[in-house]
Amino acid sequence: MDYGPSTMDFSKTLIVIAGPTASGKTAAAIELARRYDTVVVSADSRQFYREMSIGTAKPTAEELNAVKHYFINSLSISETYTAGDYEKQCLELLAGLFKIHDVVVLAGGSGLFIKAVCEGFDVFPDNDPDVRERLNNELENNGIAYLQEKLKAADPEYYNQADINNPQRVIRALEVFESSGKPYSSYRKSALNKRPFHIVKFGLSLPRPVLYDRINQRVDEMVKQGLIDEVKSLLPYRYLNALNTVGYSELFDYFDGKTDLDTAIELIKQNTRRFAKRQITWFRKDKEINWLEANDENLVDKIIALV
Repeated sequence: MDYGPSTMDFSKTLIVIAGPTASGKTAAAIELARRYDTVVVSADSRQFYREMSIGTAKPTAEELNAVKHYFINSLSISETYTAGDYEKQCLELLAGLFKIHDVVVLAGGSGLFIKAVCEGFDVFPDNDPDVRERLNNELENNGIAYLQEKLKAADPEYYNQADINNPQRVIRALEVFESSGKPYSSYRKSALNKRPFHIVKFGLSLPRPVLYDRINQRVDEMVKQGLIDEVKSLLPYRYLNALNTVGYSELFDYFDGKTDLDTAIELIKQNTRRFAKRQITWFRKDKEINWLEANDENLVDKIIALV
């Protein structure tokens, strides 16, 4: 979205609350929104999906009622949705929200989607649809590790940054490379897109042992809430990309008889901890993020003081 000088209004502020899973982003965002009498816009790429609730740790009904939330339960798992789609829709939403509010809170753990809103993406070339079809066939026949090795050879820079366990991301990068002859990473280096509002970013930090303990407890609570039944109900749709994610993949293996239930639950905890570590690595590279202790009882006051 292109903004001319007449649309710039830096009296409007987007407060970004980022951090790893289980760091307390939801509670902080809701309290901030209450203080500013505003809304929360989600930047969690798994909480978009209506059919995935327990395993994505969505805000509770009480939390959703406390303040207005956007981009929660906004999609079906059958819908294809990209960070580029989110960028376009979120900027359109913010343009309307900033007519009503001086401050809007954006909260989530999906670094790519936060980047989409705050910075935008470069323009990528058109791709040959035959290339995507061939890559999808290679994924089906040879597995994700085969494509990961291809990406490592073609574009080591992106390989070291991307979530290489996400087949869609790997295929997308290879698709750009094989269609254009240039690495995917080479298209991601243009000047940042200017936004017509002020952006202040905060990251919630916890000591690693504390964070990991919270993750383990959260998984146990998900199981008590009915995660097993939720995943079982989604078995017919397991081929969809939205379900190729932590908390669901491990239980699909359990239903396939590849693991027992206790092992599957332990793997969810382990893979969630690894996911949190990758989130931290991503956010630590963003020098604009102000890091604050998530357990600080004056957390929200400190955020407001820094806005």
